[in-house]
Amino acid sequence: MRHAGRIIGIVTAAAALTLTGCGGGGSEGRRAGAPEQAQLRVGVLPVHDVAPLYIAIEKGYFKTEGLTVTPEVMAHGTAGGLTELAGGGLDVILGNYMTVFTAAEKGAGDYAFIADCYQAGANGFNIVVKGDSPMDTPADLKGTTVAVNAVDDIGGLALVHTLTDHGLPREAVEFVEIPFPEMAAAIAAGRADAAWMTEPYLTYAQRQDGARTVLDTMAGDMKDFPVAGWTTTRAFTQDSPNAVAAFQRALGRAQAEAAADREEVRKVIPMYTRIDARTAAEISLGTYPTSMDATRLQRVPDLMLRLGFLKTKVDVAPMIAGPAR
Repeated sequence: MRHAGRIIGIVTAAAALTLTGCGGGGSEGRRAGAPEQAQLRVGVLPVHDVAPLYIAIEKGYFKTEGLTVTPEVMAHGTAGGLTELAGGGLDVILGNYMTVFTAAEKGAGDYAFIADCYQAGANGFNIVVKGDSPMDTPADLKGTTVAVNAVDDIGGLALVHTLTDHGLPREAVEFVEIPFPEMAAAIAAGRADAAWMTEPYLTYAQRQDGARTVLDTMAGDMKDFPVAGWTTTRAFTQDSPNAVAAFQRALGRAQAEAAADREEVRKVIPMYTRIDARTAAEISLGTYPTSMDATRLQRVPDLMLRLGFLKTKVDVAPMIAGPAR
């Protein structure tokens, strides 16, 4: 998975800077101050969620803001990324909301969301099986092994929600952690009976390996569900407010482009994944929000609390740092 960091070149810093709105607006002016830290190490996963980051790199938006952004693939998902944040190995990560809220409740750190990233759409997070599998309905999942990228991640939440909605207990399936790029092969080899897959690997598995969808997990309470946001520590936002603001402006421009033109997303996906351009052109995409909405994000910890992933209510609003709606 670490191929992503090799494929994407690192953007070099520049001195002449312009001010753009976080939502990708065109108003320009003098910056309040140079970034306190010009080089940012950003933890990512090779999934479609992070496409705006690579758009911003490719189009020089970070360079315009005086930032050098280095994407680093998180081998152990958001949980591993949070550990890297705490240890100073990363400055910002793609934070799966569920994992961040779980860590925050446990007192593992004081985290801040500096930009929204991705909101689920139809057929972008499906449970799939190999083509000749006898499973056809959610009830058929009982007693099976299902692959997820990480148990305490959005995949775990979506799977438990699906089981609950169909009258099955959480214990009805056995979770096994397998990275997204390896899931199709794991199903084919019998290491898992099914897998909770996201794009672009979902479309790839269906087209290349004959995988078949059992159901779309983003339905009911999880329709249009907030998936991930750009996350850092509260200390970083306090120590480097100009760097955070510069990151927000550059990413905001790219996020707005991704929201307005899906082809921009499909063009960059082959640059940081193993997915070819033809498959990238066919993937299902959700929404790239251009602002952080506390009410929308509150859906995540509220559902987690209802399904037993949290023991206490978490208030999202204080965790948002920077422009919010």
